[in-house]
Amino acid sequence: MLTPQTIEASIERLRVFLAIDGGDVQLVRVTESGIVEVRLLGSCAGCPMSSMTLRAGIERSLMIQHPEVRRVEQVK
Repeated sequence: MLTPQTIEASIERLRVFLAIDGGDVQLVRVTESGIVEVRLLGSCAGCPMSSMTLRAGIERSLMIQHPEVRRVEQVK
């Protein structure tokens, strides 16, 4: 079952990689339809590569670990 706690645990493992470049990610919410909303923080917030980080890094990882995740969206 997809819960904020299970997604947060997965995001926690990703934080190490983002922190190398001074970034971070915050879970905002998980919808019933499988949309995960996150906020990029630190150097990730203004980075021109943030969309690549979001799709190829965070979204891909979460979708592999949690097949119920349909999409990851960045919110401000």
